[in-house]
Amino acid sequence: MALQFIGIDPNTGTNGSPTAWVDLANADIVLQSYIADDETRAQCVENSAPGHAKGVPAHETVIRIPARLVPTLREACDAAERAKL
Repeated sequence: MALQFIGIDPNTGTNGSPTAWVDLANADIVLQSYIADDETRAQCVENSAPGHAKGVPAHETVIRIPARLVPTLREACDAAERAKL
């Protein structure tokens, strides 16, 4: 696996912050971000996707991406598309 660093939260300090990478082997976007609080997790469970069971499977989690990271996510999406070529 080779991860391409895309960007980091522009308002970060030097320790732990939302970050985006692209896995060049399969074009997956890999994110580090804040753990969603209990209220947000509960809302995700209550508003599950139609046709899907409620709950968050043990192999998944809910994260919160700050809006200021949107430009970085766009860049990650572009890099993922390029990696597929």
